[in-house]
Amino acid sequence: MREPGSALAGDAALLAAMRRGERFAFETLMRQNNRRLYRLARSILRNDSEAEDVVQESYVRALTHLDGFKGEASLATWLARIVANEALGRLRRHRPTAEIDGRVTAASGRCEPALMTSPAASPENDAARREIRGLIEQAIDTLPPHFRAVFVLRSVEQMSIEETADLLGIAPATVKTRLHRAHKLLRHRLSDRLESILDDVFAFAGLRCDRIQHNVLARLQFALR
Repeated sequence: MREPGSALAGDAALLAAMRRGERFAFETLMRQNNRRLYRLARSILRNDSEAEDVVQESYVRALTHLDGFKGEASLATWLARIVANEALGRLRRHRPTAEIDGRVTAASGRCEPALMTSPAASPENDAARREIRGLIEQAIDTLPPHFRAVFVLRSVEQMSIEETADLLGIAPATVKTRLHRAHKLLRHRLSDRLESILDDVFAFAGLRCDRIQHNVLARLQFALR
């Protein structure tokens, strides 16, 4: 994580380059912030395409109104505020009675692959990783919105308690409480899901069963004549 001073120094150079219309500066800013901004929007909206749309719209709004950035905080903070407000606004329009937090003030992050795999990873391992990730994502989506936002920022984005509290406009103690409850709910829901698929663990059907049968019969040909 960058120190605040270095973040602001980097912001000053990026801002100057963007105001000159230099493409690399816009690309750099987005690569530094894409992942966290997407996850922030996704944690509020629970919809992949809508979260992506929110991030894109927020970038356009921010980058066409650079004069609105006053330098009182980092560019990442400014962008996160725009993204969160847009996502919260959409959520209220779609579900006006939803229980959500209403203020966002800070964020930073970098664009990274969503699923890292080893070059030597087998297709079976990749498929298993995707299935496990799917189970976790589904469980996270079932969390109440205020728990989900805290969980994503703390456990997925690994932001500090103080950063998360500042981002959501809540007390650090509230962050701790919500994170604890989110973990408890996730353990319960994942346990229920896992119990339902335990019968499939170390499956012994299909190709493996056929292969063993074939190999054994081949080796016993002499005894079956």
